Amino acid sequence: MNAFPPLLSFMAILLFVAIKTSTHGSAEITEGSHGKRVIGAIIDSSSRIGKEQKVALQMAVEDFYEVSNQSLLLQIEDSHGEPVRAAIDFVKSHQVQVILGPQTWEEALLVANIGNKNHIPILSFADATPNWAIEQWPFLVQATPNQHLQMNAVAAIVQSWEWHQVTVIYEDTDSSTNGVMPHLTDALTEAGVKIIHHLSLAPLTSTTSLSEQLERLQREQCRVFVVHLSFSSAMRLFKKVKKMKMMEKSYVWITTNPMTSLVHSINASSFSSMQGIIGVKSYFPENEPRFKDFYLKFCKRFGLKHPEEKNHEPGIFAVQAYDAIWTVCLAMIERNELGQELLQTILLSDFQGLSGRIHFGHDQKLAPGQVFQIINMMGKSYRELGFWSSKLGFSETITNNSTYKSSMEHLGQVIWPGGPMYNPRGWTTSNTANPLRIGVPTRSLFESYVNVVYHDLLGNNISFGGFAIDLFEATVKQLPFYLPYDFFPFDGTYDALVEQVYLKKFDAVVGDVAIVANRYKHAEFTHPYTESGLVMIVPVQSKTCNKASLFLKPFTKAMWVLIGAINVYNGIVVWLIERHHWPMLKGSALNQMLTLLCLSFTTLFSLKGEKLHSSLSRMAMVAWLFVALVIMQTYTANLTSILTVQQLEPTVDDIETLQNSNAIVGYSSASFVGKYLVEVLRFNPKNIKTYTSPDEYARDLENREIEAVFLEVPVAKLFLARYCKGFTIAGPVYKVGGFGFAFQKGSPLLPSIIEALLKVLESGKLRELENNMIASQECREVESDDEIPSLSPNSFLVLFILTGGTSTIVLVIYIFHLDNSMHEHRTIWRVMLAIIRHWSHGTKWFFRRVINGGTSNTMHYSSTQV
Repeated sequence: MNAFPPLLSFMAILLFVAIKTSTHGSAEITEGSHGKRVIGAIIDSSSRIGKEQKVALQMAVEDFYEVSNQSLLLQIEDSHGEPVRAAIDFVKSHQVQVILGPQTWEEALLVANIGNKNHIPILSFADATPNWAIEQWPFLVQATPNQHLQMNAVAAIVQSWEWHQVTVIYEDTDSSTNGVMPHLTDALTEAGVKIIHHLSLAPLTSTTSLSEQLERLQREQCRVFVVHLSFSSAMRLFKKVKKMKMMEKSYVWITTNPMTSLVHSINASSFSSMQGIIGVKSYFPENEPRFKDFYLKFCKRFGLKHPEEKNHEPGIFAVQAYDAIWTVCLAMIERNELGQELLQTILLSDFQGLSGRIHFGHDQKLAPGQVFQIINMMGKSYRELGFWSSKLGFSETITNNSTYKSSMEHLGQVIWPGGPMYNPRGWTTSNTANPLRIGVPTRSLFESYVNVVYHDLLGNNISFGGFAIDLFEATVKQLPFYLPYDFFPFDGTYDALVEQVYLKKFDAVVGDVAIVANRYKHAEFTHPYTESGLVMIVPVQSKTCNKASLFLKPFTKAMWVLIGAINVYNGIVVWLIERHHWPMLKGSALNQMLTLLCLSFTTLFSLKGEKLHSSLSRMAMVAWLFVALVIMQTYTANLTSILTVQQLEPTVDDIETLQNSNAIVGYSSASFVGKYLVEVLRFNPKNIKTYTSPDEYARDLENREIEAVFLEVPVAKLFLARYCKGFTIAGPVYKVGGFGFAFQKGSPLLPSIIEALLKVLESGKLRELENNMIASQECREVESDDEIPSLSPNSFLVLFILTGGTSTIVLVIYIFHLDNSMHEHRTIWRVMLAIIRHWSHGTKWFFRRVINGGTSNTMHYSSTQV
């Protein structure tokens, strides 16, 4: 089914050719029709490409004649490195109407000038013709697909295995430097891959020079190489690479079309120096019936003409040459014109050739290839791994039902240099003679973080310790490979230390190095391994001193209101029962009101149990005395706690207070904080003081020479652990990067270090190291004192129910007794009802009415005690 559409296309071509043949009549065009059509082709017959092209060109003319009965004359010239001479000979001696070739665009540009002057279309076989060349020479046509998308396939391969750096080896020609390298660079950059080394090789590079340049690359860490060389240059390179043991484990070699598309012609013995290479190869449908017929004829003819070649199979260059002849032949028989008209007819071509669909874009270039084959060199040949399609990805087949993946890993096991059972990481560490040089700061504020100890005056015996060093060593242990390294002290600012990485004096930096934006100009960082942020440390002061309302603090407002209410209630009950036995409880309404209020709050101190005449009033008073005693003792205890337990608060709450008062603040002289204070927080530089030790901080804070210090969060934790009783954090946390390890930009180690560091974080080892560091401080970190809470009514609910309930029961008994004993109860009942209804008003006429009402009745109470 897949062969059906191309077969239909080919049948359409045959029908078109037959119609044109019947129209023109004879097999040869006469001189009256501008003479016989002559096609010129410039090839390099000494190369495999030229040999394949020559056979394919001749077969194409013969096949076209068989189909159309049209005879076109093909003139083939060997350029011998002089394509201009061959082009001039075509024009003067053979009167060609079209010229095919040459293979490289440097040669094609020379021939294009001749074609432009003589209005002869030039169909170049170069695949990287610059746009400006076609604008300058409009008769130049690129007859091969643009291979720029091939660079995307290379980038996808590199990205599949998560390699972040590559070395590119390319031919020192204009077509490679200006035509291919920009596209390769863009494709790799888009995939997040950096080209760290460029090696350009001249076509005639000496063996000695090649060895020297490969030795230099061998000393580098990067082990992924992308090779864009001509076939001959690539073969020389790989023989040398094999000899220098660079085709072994951990190395990765990726080749592009100029070399890979001729891999079918390599002798079996030559594959020994290419084991494990990954190649990107131009794709054309090899399963089509038309190609199979071409394949058989080509192999037979090529074997006869070139018996010295071991392999007779056609490659992409033969297929493209075959399609180019058909393009020209179809254009020539369609229009009996030359020059510009013939050029336009060629550019309007649209048919299915052996290599795929043949049609040209507005830039006069054959439409770019969208599919590339991925091969793997192994044994005495190569293995087809699968395909890469633009905008789709990798697949094992090219059909309508193909499944596409973004990673090449899904194509199966790859045979890498050195063996199949591993996937190379794409880089190597320095050997033991050149371990990593790691810079360590000597100006760390706390030795618990980084401690550099000199054991002799000459500095030959130095030890390194602290939290950052221990964490880095734990991280290295998580790496799946051995990583040798040496620590080196650096006495300078942290910015200067990170800059040493950029200057390649250090490979990395380990210490309490903050991750800030301006340092990314010189290095790359791991993920932060500490909390991020900048905080303000200030002294503390007493929170409860000089408070006028401090005596109210033991109880809540509701509690005070309830105490007052129960006092008034108990006073009313006692007043009702005892008012006829106490002269002070008689008199005018105003006098009785004041006496009632006074009695309510002084019964605890002025009325003793023996002065009360009624047993009921004594019962109410006993309950209230018990409750009052508990409340007073609780009040005294809570107030004592508030006065004796120290509660602290910061002396400064925010930076605005510091700025408005022009207060002096401090920071560590080696850190980035000073610049942050000036540029971000807008402190006056004159109000900023530098320090080199935490003891200096503490001394000046206590003496109030400075009002605050600014520290990174992890350092602030250590400071408060050491000086936990006199200082605290105030204000917000200002977001800045935490601490991290710094590495050279583009370091291949960085992804592995980040992964190992995450393993340490997830294992709990980081928390253990942090706890040990903080616990090592002399002053243990103490929890902040919580504010002593005020007591609410909920704490005394049972007591209030006891006293309130007792007074209520006493009141009910008293009223009931009066109702049964004498007629005067009506007056008392009226009084109680009036009190209940008008208690909130308490007006003067209310009391006068009660007194007058009682006088008019002239009733007397019984002297019998209730």
